[in-house]
Amino acid sequence: MASSSDPSNQETVLRRKNNGPPIKFLIPLIYAPVLPLIRLTLRHKPVLRDRLFTAVLAGGFAHGFYLITDLYDKESK
Repeated sequence: MASSSDPSNQETVLRRKNNGPPIKFLIPLIYAPVLPLIRLTLRHKPVLRDRLFTAVLAGGFAHGFYLITDLYDKESK
């Protein structure tokens, strides 16, 4: 019987934990379609439309900045 410190057993356990894509990479699939919907649905309220569009767009840029800095942080270690 293999001991718990067997490296092949640990690799199997690590592979089981990574069975799907990280959710942080799927977030753009949510906010990207929302941008045109904001422009179309709030056509008659231009102030609210522009503020909401800017907030969602800024959130998208912030999320992209987070992903890039997280990637560079992992590469530097």
